[in-house]
Amino acid sequence: MNDRKITWITVGVAAFWLCLLIAWHCYDPSDGFTEAQPGADNRPAGQVRKANDVLIGEFFMQDSVQQATALPGSWPCFRGSNHDNQVALEEQMSWVEDDFKEMWSVSAGEGHAAPVISEGRMYVLDYDEQLSSDALRCFDLLTGKQLWKRWYRVPLKRNHGFSRSIPAVSDKSVITIGPEGHVMCCDKITGQMRWSIDMKKRFSTEIPFWYTAQCPLIDGNTLVLAPAGRDTLMLGVDVNTGQTLWATPNTINFKMSHSSVIPMNLGGTPTYVYIGVGGVCGVSAEQNNRGKLLWNTNKWQPSVVAPSPLQISPNQIFLVAGYGAGGALLQVDRQGASWRAAIKESYKASEGMSSEQQTPVNYKGLLITILPKDGGGMRERLAMYRPDDLHHPVWTSAADERFGLGPYMIIGDRLFALKEDGELYMYQLSSTSMKLVRKQRVMDEGIDAWGPMAYADGMLIIRDSKTIKCLKVANKREENDAQL
Repeated sequence: MNDRKITWITVGVAAFWLCLLIAWHCYDPSDGFTEAQPGADNRPAGQVRKANDVLIGEFFMQDSVQQATALPGSWPCFRGSNHDNQVALEEQMSWVEDDFKEMWSVSAGEGHAAPVISEGRMYVLDYDEQLSSDALRCFDLLTGKQLWKRWYRVPLKRNHGFSRSIPAVSDKSVITIGPEGHVMCCDKITGQMRWSIDMKKRFSTEIPFWYTAQCPLIDGNTLVLAPAGRDTLMLGVDVNTGQTLWATPNTINFKMSHSSVIPMNLGGTPTYVYIGVGGVCGVSAEQNNRGKLLWNTNKWQPSVVAPSPLQISPNQIFLVAGYGAGGALLQVDRQGASWRAAIKESYKASEGMSSEQQTPVNYKGLLITILPKDGGGMRERLAMYRPDDLHHPVWTSAADERFGLGPYMIIGDRLFALKEDGELYMYQLSSTSMKLVRKQRVMDEGIDAWGPMAYADGMLIIRDSKTIKCLKVANKREENDAQL
């Protein structure tokens, strides 16, 4: 083949590809298309929304038509019905003699949210990563079978897990606060949606860095929230309707923390106490004066607060936070119509009673805590203090009994503590110490077992970052007798 023919072939091939390239750029694949009208595809109305809109409680699924097994026990909210993380062992119950039996186990989205229990049902606010949704899940407490789930889409990025808060149950409703401050109220039996509040939109709440960990507080027929937003510090909401009953102006400019509102009686006055980013405050819970800001102090304001305030005397509150904040003693006094709140002492974590994540327990005048990682030589141990000496423990767990950020609670005269790697310890309490009764590995590969525990009807609910388990820790006395 001569050079002339080669040249023409090359030019022809180049021209072909040039024409093909021009045609590809000029072709409009949408030519002839018609614009679809809204609703023409019959898509469910719940899926039509703006990009950042969240429709709280949008989806529902009933897994089973069976009713929950009727049981009398209750763990209705964060820290239990008395808000002290303690519960009495039922008179007809006695401790299981052998290892605690695992009754059931369910998978959960990564997080540290803990359950509540009512009338044989267990409720937990989970996060479904596949659906990018907050999900309120209802289980039969006895069998672990999921009864129903209500969820709504809210895309989140993993930040040491997702969900953190604990629901609250009333006689008819279950109420949750999602990681982004979405409040949802459902019928506790059927899961039917009742009402919702978006705290970010309604109150301009600034959500904490590790998401909302605030737990809802139900006081009678009132739901108490602390949005700590631009204009509203705290408010009361009718549990049945979602209507605002009272609101406390945010004149002190607090922002939302990871702590929760705790009801206390200070100086004979029912009070809602809250540690926000900015300080500590007390709001009146008296029927004829609800919502009035009684006192506040900014003399103790850690940048990150997870534990909630703990009352240790009629007018003293113990405050604690991690990340170097340590502990503080707050005294609140009433003089007529005036109030005074003052920090009596504060100290570093290595200098006295402190905690990073879990709220300490006041057991018959003895204060129990797990010391934080910066707690010096006693770091991560269980420790017991007297209120009049927050610097020298009267008892600590052994050197190899260190619990990290794990939870603990009291059932009867026993303290249950869960190491963050999934090993459960049970101690018998006395007026001066605690005696280790038994320990048992209950999570094969426990990872970040930080979520608080719950108890009812002889069953202890525990969790790590991805699994929820039910353990049988107490039986009816005749059942124990039959096993012996």
